[in-house]
Amino acid sequence: MKKIRLLIIYFSLFVICAIVLYPVMLVVILPFQDADELVRTLSPLNEFTGKYVQIDYIAQYPTLNHFKQLLVYTPEFYRVFWNSLYMTGTILLFQLLIAVPSAWAFAKLRFKWKTVLFNIYVIIMLMPFQITMLSQYLVLNKMDLINTRAAVILPAVFSTFPVFLIYRGFSDIPDDVADSARIDGAGELQVLWNIGIPLGRSGILSCIVLSFLDLWNMVEQPLAFIKDKKLFPLSLYLPMLDAVNSEKMLAASVITLIPAAFIFIIGQDYLEKGIIASALKE
Repeated sequence: MKKIRLLIIYFSLFVICAIVLYPVMLVVILPFQDADELVRTLSPLNEFTGKYVQIDYIAQYPTLNHFKQLLVYTPEFYRVFWNSLYMTGTILLFQLLIAVPSAWAFAKLRFKWKTVLFNIYVIIMLMPFQITMLSQYLVLNKMDLINTRAAVILPAVFSTFPVFLIYRGFSDIPDDVADSARIDGAGELQVLWNIGIPLGRSGILSCIVLSFLDLWNMVEQPLAFIKDKKLFPLSLYLPMLDAVNSEKMLAASVITLIPAAFIFIIGQDYLEKGIIASALKE
């Protein structure tokens, strides 16, 4: 019975993985089809004639021409790619500069109302963007930041989720270790730099992975705060491409997928730890 139960579990997981990975597989396969084959494949989506989409999983005439068209003859792609890199990198940098000392304070320092303040952080973290969008827009508009990259960067820098996630890593550090360093005369920043960050590295790295995957694909924030298409990130550039530009859209989807896949692969272990930590209760 145990073997049968395991087989059922493995088969169920295989089916779920196949369903999840099938769209990703199509994104990778379709850009390598030539123009005529791709038009024939996608034509039922543009105008339904009673026929359904038939996909050749192995391209009959494989080509890299679609990537050439995108990378050589579509200069605006580099602009939106840079916008995504700039926004994501800047937000990650300043998130860490703010979240690491904040998480250390919540985890290892003793001060009044600490539990109340931390619970407020958790409540804010649970609020969807739709609830805070109007208040953020009013503040950013008052600061004349609407339609700038800073309108997306500034609110994301002060996100509460990195603090919560890094806090979990710092909480696992024994208090005696930090107290010993303080007794030896180390300042709080020295304790954080020499003890907190090395021992809480897994929480910090899992925060980087999770935050990158979230920021790289963010849609609502730039859509709400940016009007100039020159400032759009990749996540908004792809929906702008219609069926006429399906070749560019598919090629751009593959290139957009590469950084996220790379970060996921190198940080998979830390990502799993971050998901486990974020699921725990205070």
